[in-house]
Amino acid sequence: MTTTQENDPFYLRTGHSGKHGHEFLEFEYSHGRLRYANNSNYRNDSLIRKEMWVSPLVVKEMKRIIESSEIVKEEDTNWPKKNIVGKQELEIRIGNDHISFETAKIGSLADIQDSEDPEGLRVFYYLIQDLRCMIFSLISLHFKIKPI
Repeated sequence: MTTTQENDPFYLRTGHSGKHGHEFLEFEYSHGRLRYANNSNYRNDSLIRKEMWVSPLVVKEMKRIIESSEIVKEEDTNWPKKNIVGKQELEIRIGNDHISFETAKIGSLADIQDSEDPEGLRVFYYLIQDLRCMIFSLISLHFKIKPI
């Protein structure tokens, strides 16, 4: 890990939990380390945890995705509150900004359209999807057992 990563205050945590509480999926990045945890409890499945160190170039791309989304301009006051179905969370510390959002678990784009702040919730939803896609790709590449 480089000293730049050690001193960089960039932090990212996103995840969701289901209606039963013990079901969750979470990603967390801090100081060069990316962590993933998934507990679906599907058919008594066990908790899956993965951890890896990522390069400054990967961190730069995560920051670019976050900054281009302009999520720091949003607020969650008019977003649906967590409910029996579950919740989704996002916490980011980037530059001088620190945001922390919580909303009900989004099941479909119809949930976004029916909300009081569809534009803000749409920014949140697509940012989460972009980050998840990137992180799942990294995990898949890093932990591949039989490379093709």
